[in-house]
Amino acid sequence: MPDSLTDAELTVLGLVAERPRHGYELEAVIDARGVRQWTALGFSSIYYVLGRLEARDLVSSTRPDGSAKGRRVYTATPAGMRELAAATRRAIAELRPSHPSVLVGIANSPVLDARDVVDALRERGTQVAERLAAVQAARAAQEPVPDFVAAIFDYSLGQLRAEQDWIASTTGNLEMAMTKSDIKRDRKDLYLPRAGRFALVDVPELPFLMIDGKGDPNTSMSYQDAVAALYAVSYAVKFASKQQLGRDYVVGPLEGLWSADDPSVFVTRDKHEWQWTMMVTQPEWVSAAMVEQAIELTAAKKALPALDRLRFERYAEGLSVQVLHVGSYDEEGPVLARLHQEFMPANGLTHNGRHHEIYLSDPRKTEPAKLRTILRQPVARS
Repeated sequence: MPDSLTDAELTVLGLVAERPRHGYELEAVIDARGVRQWTALGFSSIYYVLGRLEARDLVSSTRPDGSAKGRRVYTATPAGMRELAAATRRAIAELRPSHPSVLVGIANSPVLDARDVVDALRERGTQVAERLAAVQAARAAQEPVPDFVAAIFDYSLGQLRAEQDWIASTTGNLEMAMTKSDIKRDRKDLYLPRAGRFALVDVPELPFLMIDGKGDPNTSMSYQDAVAALYAVSYAVKFASKQQLGRDYVVGPLEGLWSADDPSVFVTRDKHEWQWTMMVTQPEWVSAAMVEQAIELTAAKKALPALDRLRFERYAEGLSVQVLHVGSYDEEGPVLARLHQEFMPANGLTHNGRHHEIYLSDPRKTEPAKLRTILRQPVARS
């Protein structure tokens, strides 16, 4: 079976099959039809491609003027016509994977600020608009065109218009997300510490939905009920804020305040002795009346045992030490031991409040080794 033709080879073979052509005429047709928009075929490579086709006996060449240095004219051979027909059918029928670089960029876009992504997409949109105008002008300059040429232009124009729609939709979604309040983004000092490095922060008073309880969070039904109630009401408040005030936001992560009569149980992981307050932060504009209404609406839709334990109040921590822990919850013990026994004494700090954890990962979807948890301890200078 002969080697498959490249897109460039198939294109050139098709053009000389239309009628015998020399290299400069091929260049003119390629330019006029916008062929370089959909295949890699530079002017300098035309003769190289013709040479490959001739070596495979798919085209032949002659010098019509009979001179030794005259311009060569290329014609498809019978074998070339057969291969052209077979390769053309395959090219039409096959759905080949494409690898546009924009998808690689989007896959890596989390390393950029959302504004940088939007700006880059707008730059791409400008280039797409320019290319669209160029293809439209090329078509207009050749009208009327044969049906197969019209189909090529239509495909190119359709692809470019689809890209314009995708760019508009994607930038719109990103800009909408940028207008949402998101405490993780807006307060990176509090919600984006560096992994493995203790840092001092000043935590202001913030509003929270809270529920108190005690026991092992892995086995306590009271804990599961608390989390369910917190999220149900948090989303009810979010929807009310969007509908009533026109202000949307990203629901905050689950947070927990932890304490025990003997603080060493956090290092030993004796979870039955843990006392906890689970909570979700709320935007500053959320009022007590909105929360009460959200609780009533939630209670009317579903039976949540912990709803009557939920409260809305402000909580202040002030000076605190925090660190990002990456790993399972049960691996927090050594980190806390270093915090309590090394970092705090070395920096003249003492405990000044309950141990605080902020859960940035969903444990239902994240493997334990990749869980991201902020460990925070309010402190005072001794």
